[in-house]
Amino acid sequence: MDWNEYTNICTYRVKAGARDQFVELLRNHWPTLHKSGLASDTPAIFFEAEVGDENRHNETGTTFVEIFSWSRPDGPQLAHQMPAVMAVWEPMGGLVEERDGRPGMEFPRFLPLNLHDL
Repeated sequence: MDWNEYTNICTYRVKAGARDQFVELLRNHWPTLHKSGLASDTPAIFFEAEVGDENRHNETGTTFVEIFSWSRPDGPQLAHQMPAVMAVWEPMGGLVEERDGRPGMEFPRFLPLNLHDL
């Protein structure tokens, strides 16, 4: 796997009861970006955390993290112009919520850090 300087670690705070619907969209997210030439060849990786307390398991939703690299620096801007991508992004937006003072979705860009070479 090769990560590049256009790697995003995306966080999605999914509303209670919307997990399964969101998973179906997330399943299509990287393949849609890749087919559009916007995501690198390194497949996305995903993580999931259930949010709630011990007495009311998953009542407050699920948080997903997706890590992928764009294939080009203007990938995010171009994605907004592509109907296939927007067909995934728009419904995703309706399934997330602000939580703990954080937005429903976050997309910070990270640079790979190779500690072995330092």
